Amino acid sequence: MKKIFLLAAGLSSSIAAQAQVVPGSALFVGLGGSYNSVDFGNPHNYSQGVSNVYDAQTGDLVSVGSAGGSTNVSLDTQSTSAPVLQAGYFEHFSGSNWLWGAKFSYSYLNKTATNKVVLIPQAGSFTDLVDQTPTAFTGNVFVRSYQASIKHQMSLIPFIGHSFEQSILYFGVGPTLTQTETELSDTIGFADIDGGHTDITGSPTSISSTQWLYGGAAVVGATYFFDPSWFVDASYSYAVTQNKTTDYSEPFVNTSDGYETVGVLSGDYAGRVTTQALTVSINKSF
Repeated sequence: MKKIFLLAAGLSSSIAAQAQVVPGSALFVGLGGSYNSVDFGNPHNYSQGVSNVYDAQTGDLVSVGSAGGSTNVSLDTQSTSAPVLQAGYFEHFSGSNWLWGAKFSYSYLNKTATNKVVLIPQAGSFTDLVDQTPTAFTGNVFVRSYQASIKHQMSLIPFIGHSFEQSILYFGVGPTLTQTETELSDTIGFADIDGGHTDITGSPTSISSTQWLYGGAAVVGATYFFDPSWFVDASYSYAVTQNKTTDYSEPFVNTSDGYETVGVLSGDYAGRVTTQALTVSINKSF
């Protein structure tokens, strides 16, 4: 009888040990994919032109002028799939099913939103230096194509969680770093003066920049351990970048109808990017 009791106790202990698959602590690395929704919002754009007009034959300065204005550019929300790499660590609190940890994730989103034909309204005046008469005018900066892109996104998420026999539920919040690009293609400044639509800046110019933006993300997820060395991780994340302003300045020279216009087209654009992601990865724990 005693032997049967000991055998039963040992079998029960063995089953209990086998049931607890989640390790007490582990380093892990993983590879997977994500489905992402990327919202570029309505980035704000300001543009201004300052110019001097010279007599092309004599070189005399005959007038000076300036104009400026702003608009918000509408960009559609984009969906994209992306590869994901992650690595991290977790550890249970002593004598508890609660745990803490952190994971680093990298994804290559490579997605672009485009708005074709953007007009940035302008209002200003020019002064004829012969009779010193100021004249008000309106116009616009024509942008043939406005593009906003997201390339790389990284996050470092500290998290807390609760483990069960073969799974973990967790939640975390942490910083992100995102690379974005903005391009204004074939930009021309026009002015409506005395009933005429006049090209002020001449040949089209393109303006582009690349930025690394800080931000933050919240993540909720769950893991399922096949054994102490392998598990699948599924998570939802919501990330927002900072709202960063980027300046630009492009000189121009335009000769037309016996006059040479020399000036600078400058301004700035600002916006943030919001991403939502559903991610699934297979992970190796150590």
